[in-house]
Amino acid sequence: MHVVRYNPLMDTRYTPHSYENDIYKKWEESGAFSADSQVQTMGEHQPFCIIMPPPNANDPLHIGHAMGVAVQDALIRFHRMRGSKTLWLPGTDHAGIETQYVFEKKLRKQGKSRFNFDRDTLYSMIAEYVDENSQVAISQMKRLGASADWDRFTFTLDEDVVTFVKDTFLKLHDDGLVYRDEKLVNYCTKCGTSYSELEVVYKEQQTPLYYLQYGPFELATTRPETKFGDTAVAVHPDDRRYQHYVGNTITVEGISSPFELTVIADEFVDPEFGTGVVKITPAHDHNDFAVWQRHKDAMPALKQVIGFDGKLNELAGEFAGLPVVEARQKVVAVLREKGLLVKVDDTYQNRVATCYRCSRVIEPLPLTQFFISVNKKDNSLAHTALKSLSAGQTKILGAGREKILKHWLENLQDWNISRQIVWGISIPVWYQVDGYESSVHVGFLTKDGVYTRGTLEELLTQFSIDEVVAGVQSVQAENTVPYVVSLEKPNGGGMYLAETDTFDTWFSSGQWPVVTLKTGKSDDFETFYPTSVMETAYDILTFWVMRMMLLGEYLTGRSPFSNVYLHGLVRDEKGKKMSKSKGNVINPLEIIDKYGADVLRMSLVIRSTPGQDRSVGEPDFKAARNLTNKLWNAARFVMLQIENNEGGDNTPHSEFDVKLTEVVRSITSHIDELRLGLAADELYNSFWHWYCDECIEQHKKGSLSTDQLLTGLTTFLILFHPFMPYITEVIWQELRERSLVKTNLLISTPWANS
Repeated sequence: MHVVRYNPLMDTRYTPHSYENDIYKKWEESGAFSADSQVQTMGEHQPFCIIMPPPNANDPLHIGHAMGVAVQDALIRFHRMRGSKTLWLPGTDHAGIETQYVFEKKLRKQGKSRFNFDRDTLYSMIAEYVDENSQVAISQMKRLGASADWDRFTFTLDEDVVTFVKDTFLKLHDDGLVYRDEKLVNYCTKCGTSYSELEVVYKEQQTPLYYLQYGPFELATTRPETKFGDTAVAVHPDDRRYQHYVGNTITVEGISSPFELTVIADEFVDPEFGTGVVKITPAHDHNDFAVWQRHKDAMPALKQVIGFDGKLNELAGEFAGLPVVEARQKVVAVLREKGLLVKVDDTYQNRVATCYRCSRVIEPLPLTQFFISVNKKDNSLAHTALKSLSAGQTKILGAGREKILKHWLENLQDWNISRQIVWGISIPVWYQVDGYESSVHVGFLTKDGVYTRGTLEELLTQFSIDEVVAGVQSVQAENTVPYVVSLEKPNGGGMYLAETDTFDTWFSSGQWPVVTLKTGKSDDFETFYPTSVMETAYDILTFWVMRMMLLGEYLTGRSPFSNVYLHGLVRDEKGKKMSKSKGNVINPLEIIDKYGADVLRMSLVIRSTPGQDRSVGEPDFKAARNLTNKLWNAARFVMLQIENNEGGDNTPHSEFDVKLTEVVRSITSHIDELRLGLAADELYNSFWHWYCDECIEQHKKGSLSTDQLLTGLTTFLILFHPFMPYITEVIWQELRERSLVKTNLLISTPWANS
């Protein structure tokens, strides 16, 4: 008869909070996270690298970030254990407009705005705010068990990163791929900056369609308030109804006085829309701007009637100073009074452009900006990226996502990289303003803190150039003003003002795989580029992944990653999108506090599929919690059998060995081929239903030895480790205390043989 003794080294229940902090410290102190400490033990395995998508430096992690960390860390731990020289390079993003937007909300609560501070002061204030909160994301990633190489941590505003990004701009300029031009840009009057087309969110909505009398015509428009900026009336060249008007001038009754417009013909006009006649307002509509470019000889110069503050300007007469929506209502009322409003269609459906950050309706406004040419015939960035996709140099994992990426690359417009914000990397450009003082518009704070704006010519009648430069907030130079691209202020004579626009955040983060490895430790770029996997959410495929491909190919001649693993949105257990208003947001830290990090990680990864949304909720967390209990209890059982010398049948058990080999081979193949959801699911079922339900029962009946049971346990601990690193490491440490395993740490243990 065997006496069962209580084992004081193995608690009866696994309580994650009792172990996780200590285990993470043990990993860090061991140097296991560092690529420098790893030796390539298996020659057939190439170096493996993931560059972490940088979360906002000052934001807490959300459930989508947790999904990313769970997937990336699983791959990193797997390849590290397989013997690859492995690097998971972490970092955070300054997040440009998003960070400044949050900071400005904070200022508003204090009764202040960005216009109360000069650029240097505002930048320093935001930097201090970010620095105070910069450890939030890092500490939370560590709580999730992220085994990143923290010694290589990179921030997008690190000095060497900033220099690299500016050098890229200089190279693009020298290669003729950067130009400056006045174009219609997507401008958010609330955020105070322009955006590229990718950052505009289009929303379907019902909008009143106003039918107006325009001289001899009746035409339809959703924007009667831009009437003051009209430069022509257009019809389709094949529309027989209006052909005899083309080239003629018509008189249109205005709000206060009549005005004249030329009738032009252009194929962009849809004869089926409204009456087949449209007003052309090129300063406030992208299609109209394109028409204006084609018919400049027949049309006057741009007439901008909406300012960058979102209000009508002096060209609108009595409506000057009114916000757009209010002005529209009052203009419509006057037109109705004058009998110029024919009818209103309240059922009209259209797509309205909104700001992705604040949801304000975007105003198309004329602004001189810097653009990157993406489809230049002799040096097409987009075409090069398309070739990488077609050749399979980069594979997109996510149903239908590669097709979406190809569509964007085939239709990509030149990239507006200028942003009218402070928080970011300044564009290294200097304007030579001598002789162009009337073409340079400056906003600055006087010594007394009064915001003043005007042309440089006007300002210099009251202030010295040094006073203007000291308090400068914004410089807007017209397209005629000469400029120099340089990291330093040009030497020699002349008066120069620095560009105040900063780079689009995606311009710096679009260089992320290259810049992190190029500015990192010696040989990092040669060893790890192109990187192995870029794991990120599918909703930033065109925002970020596409731009990394454009700039990575341009800078290195190679696509920056071999595989793109796109995880879907994490939805609630009913499949609904999470939102604060619905009250269904899952806070990853709360789940960790309640169940431990392993439960959260396994719940997110198991049965997940690249490119598809994942529903998760309390039942999933409880199921993963039950799995940790099953692992813990199985380990306790095996150790008790060993301690009590209950060996069972010690003869070879070929069926057990074959099955275990099959499990290892299958799980290895799934992870190797980036089928993580399948790997986790199969691992769960093999452990629970085969090892626990069958093998342990066979041992109890005496037909499976304790040695075989221990072999099975250690093998499953290795297989589970990428998905549930904490509990597997805790159990491994218990086994090590009894000299039942040879390696000190599971994280550094070789992968199971397959």
